[in-house]
Amino acid sequence: MSSRPRVLLLVEQLRRRAAGGIGTYVRSLTQGLADLPAEDRPEIELFASRPSANPDPLASMGFPLRTSALPGPLLTRAWDRGLLRAPAGYDVIHALSIATPDPAAAALVSTVHDLLWRHVPETYPARGRAWHEAALRRALIRSDQFLVPSDVVAGDLVVAGASPDRISVVPMGCDHLPPPDPVAVDALLARLGVAGPFLLSVGTMEPRKNLVRLALAYDRIRSSLPEPWPLVVVGPSGWGEQLHEHSGVMMAGVVAPAELAGLYARARLLAYVPLMEGFGLPPVEAMLAGAPVVASDVPSSESAAYQVDPFDTDSIAEGLLVVATDDACRERLQAAGRLRAAELSWSSIARRHVELWEEVGGG
Repeated sequence: MSSRPRVLLLVEQLRRRAAGGIGTYVRSLTQGLADLPAEDRPEIELFASRPSANPDPLASMGFPLRTSALPGPLLTRAWDRGLLRAPAGYDVIHALSIATPDPAAAALVSTVHDLLWRHVPETYPARGRAWHEAALRRALIRSDQFLVPSDVVAGDLVVAGASPDRISVVPMGCDHLPPPDPVAVDALLARLGVAGPFLLSVGTMEPRKNLVRLALAYDRIRSSLPEPWPLVVVGPSGWGEQLHEHSGVMMAGVVAPAELAGLYARARLLAYVPLMEGFGLPPVEAMLAGAPVVASDVPSSESAAYQVDPFDTDSIAEGLLVVATDDACRERLQAAGRLRAAELSWSSIARRHVELWEEVGGG
């Protein structure tokens, strides 16, 4: 390699009002890259649609920012229809979500976070399924290399038509939350009426996250707990079936990152039981904070969580009760969780992205 590649990161996800887990990936990867010594990273610029605020919040992320004259929806539509190519002058374009432009002369790397709309289509709106399927077809044609967070997603991409040698598995990091804000957490719990121990769940209110079954499982074990510890549910409202009234279930809504860090640190456990996940950030966020985790078979937690069947309410209930009350089990899960979380620093994840860019775009 004669020189380091010039890399353009497409950070359009951060223009969305609810950037979600992909937004966490984009922000945290960018921070991990900024924290690397200058000699260890290539020349990096960011690209997004026309800003709606002044100053542009993306201008303070540590790298030069280029913006389109188009607003976000029009920019994505122009990419979809092949009416607009990626900006020229780069060796590598990295689309950090499945929305991809024609890369022109550059190599295109695309991060595919999951293909869950194919596995659990009933948990996606029809319009969303159609867009994801079309976006996947475009990405398969346009991309030179794919980056995925788990072997599960890699296997799904192969089934979709990608060659295995075009797929790199790089997990997500988990050390992106700031230190806890104890005063804010105290105030949040006081507003919810939570005065002592509590169970925690984190996730958008949408069918795939399986929060209805989780609430039913909690109903079954609440009277068997040492005290009727509440279940605090954190996350934005999404779509589809919402939680009905369940005694002891406290809906916290969206919380600040420093509040979330504090909730993880104080929770008796994290319960995370989606029907399926491409990776799953909340379990490893919780593990880093020292919370034991009850989870379905999500790639992020590997063997460090108490695994339950997300389709079986009894299985979820058993996991909640054991991990909430069995001290030996709790200590084992906490130790395993800390080891797992230690593998997932964003600085190490950023280095793996740099290695991939140098492979596909180096001189």
